[in-house]
Amino acid sequence: MIHLRRSSVLFLLAALLMAAACQPAAQQVIVVEALPTVAPLALPPELEGAASVAINFLEDWRLGDYAAMYEQVAFASREAYPVDVFTRSYQSAAETMTLESLSSTGVTLYRDPTRTDVAVFNYNVTFTTRLIGSFEDNGRDMQLIYDPVLEDWRVAWTPADIFAELRAGGQLRLDMSIPSRANIYDRRDRVLADQSGRMVIVRAIKQAIPDWAACQSVLAYTTGRDPADLQALYDRSSADWMVEWGTIEPAVYQANQAQLQATCAAEFGSRPVRQYPNGTIMPNIVGVVGYPNAEEIPDLQSLGFNGDTILGQSGIEASWDDRLRGSPGGRLLIVSTGGGVLREIARTPSRPPESVWLTVDMDLQAGVERILAEYYTRMELGKNSNGAAAVVLDVNTGAILALVSYPTYDINAFAPFSTLGRARSQQLVTELQNDPRRPLLNRATQGVYPLGSVMKTASTIAVADSGVYTLDQRYSCSGIWTRDITRYDWLAGGHGTITLPQALTRSCNPYYYEVGYQLNQFDPDALPSYIRRLGLGVPTGLTDVAESSGLVPDPEWKRVNTGIEWTFSDAVNLSIGQGEVQVTPLQVARMFAAIANGGTLYRPQLVEKVGILGETASYTFTPDPMATINIRAEVLDVVREGMCNVTTTQAGTAEYQFRDNAELQTLGVCGKTGTAQNRPGAVTHAWFAAYAPREEPEIAVVVIVENGGEGSGTAAPIVRDIMDLYFFGSGR
Repeated sequence: MIHLRRSSVLFLLAALLMAAACQPAAQQVIVVEALPTVAPLALPPELEGAASVAINFLEDWRLGDYAAMYEQVAFASREAYPVDVFTRSYQSAAETMTLESLSSTGVTLYRDPTRTDVAVFNYNVTFTTRLIGSFEDNGRDMQLIYDPVLEDWRVAWTPADIFAELRAGGQLRLDMSIPSRANIYDRRDRVLADQSGRMVIVRAIKQAIPDWAACQSVLAYTTGRDPADLQALYDRSSADWMVEWGTIEPAVYQANQAQLQATCAAEFGSRPVRQYPNGTIMPNIVGVVGYPNAEEIPDLQSLGFNGDTILGQSGIEASWDDRLRGSPGGRLLIVSTGGGVLREIARTPSRPPESVWLTVDMDLQAGVERILAEYYTRMELGKNSNGAAAVVLDVNTGAILALVSYPTYDINAFAPFSTLGRARSQQLVTELQNDPRRPLLNRATQGVYPLGSVMKTASTIAVADSGVYTLDQRYSCSGIWTRDITRYDWLAGGHGTITLPQALTRSCNPYYYEVGYQLNQFDPDALPSYIRRLGLGVPTGLTDVAESSGLVPDPEWKRVNTGIEWTFSDAVNLSIGQGEVQVTPLQVARMFAAIANGGTLYRPQLVEKVGILGETASYTFTPDPMATINIRAEVLDVVREGMCNVTTTQAGTAEYQFRDNAELQTLGVCGKTGTAQNRPGAVTHAWFAAYAPREEPEIAVVVIVENGGEGSGTAAPIVRDIMDLYFFGSGR
């Protein structure tokens, strides 16, 4: 306990008495309850000691030293309030108001005009709380009584010394108001997630429940809650509390309403719940919400939420959870035993939730999904292929316009109060988790694959920019390549003598076997370094959905992870996108965007803006140029020439897929086919990556079909149709 020096107390006492003298007479007189005392005093005790006790009592409260406070409580008060009751009263008040600190200021000290052994200390307190903020409680009175045996003053304590209204059995209560979760929209204001679903809330007063055992049973059935959780809620609730027992699906409510009223004396309300009106279109982007786990609850409670708060668990729902859910407001109240409000001590407004608008166009996203589904049906791809992915990226900003993982699924199955119904949702979740096609995998950002001949784009840049090859380097492609090992071209007889851009256009394997060999002779780390510089095998910087880093092997990686030294054959494999290399479709789209825009690797982004509907946005999309690839302009020109001829010249590997589309031919699509061996004996992965238009490019499009066969035969026409949809259909 802190004891003030005599000089300090005298100084404060003089100040308080002077303040009292300046007060109107009516304010100096208060009604004081009859207090137990000893025999009448011969002489009035000095007030100096009363000031010292009062000030020290408040200082110990500030320090949270309840034991020291109790030492200064009068004996009669101790008999009425044992130390454990006293301590629990302060601890409970601190917990309820989420008290972090307090400070007090004395105002005046005067003697009760009817009792010379009673003094009144008038003071103000400022409370600082975690959830309500800071608030003042002014004009408080502490009553002190003089004990002649101790020859000292003591606090005549009651619960009113915490808050005056607690004197007559009032209870301190913090009512938090949790705002409804905001919506998620596409770039054209179409709703992707909202609170339009409805669930029934079941409530009941504990002491009014006629048959708890029967009530518990029907509650467990209708709400889906564990009986042990219901029992724990029952045990910790006061008899006269109106308790919220859970939520019930509307159909279940209709079937069990009468039984709930009979066994629980239940009352009912309505609560909005998360719903995904277009739940199959972009589930891997939007994500899902759910209940917090046990480890998250303490942090949530510190923010004013509770264990029943719905949180974002994946996708946009998780990455923008703080904005979407807002923050609770609250009122600190003192209520009577009947529940009436005796006093509102303080309140703080909630922080409104903010909606999120995506860069993704729902029509384009749905159109790409439809195109993929049609090809799976038309070409019977499902016989060998478990899935596919497609990315449409703005090459000049990094905005993701479509990000498709096929097959899709309905995200409503994972919603806590699914509009599909509990039974149907559980069935769908089980089916999805056991589906060998792995629909829950976001193939566009998490799927990692060998890149096949699309890698020749990066190999061309590496060999030309490094100076190992000149821009007009020629090579005689006979169809066979031999340097201690022998490799063959996909075209029997080869392509004849070709230049660097022609090698890319025709996808001549021997040309790139030699590229890998020569780069390895120059520097074994050269090719891996260039590939990573172009954004492959490294995170793209996407923050809103999970992504894989992939892998670009190099001599050190192979030595550390396999114990085998790197050889030129590793570089030969890497130059055509085979071996241990693994990349994601989003990484490839980002690389092609950089080639198209002149060399900038933008961070892929999914969010266009964030804010309250009708108000100025608090966040607006801004392109984020994370890096430049630092490739000579003339090298990029050669690469673009080779890529643009892929779809327009007779020797191009995908020309036959584009020749009949006059509009796209006029526009100009520049791309590269890829056919990647996955494992021995398996059907190859089909790749096509492209950008368009040829002049002033706008978008990059990448498609992979797992075990889909050849890139030119399977992936290229899908990209063609996506380009056609974007530029000439309803997807732009």
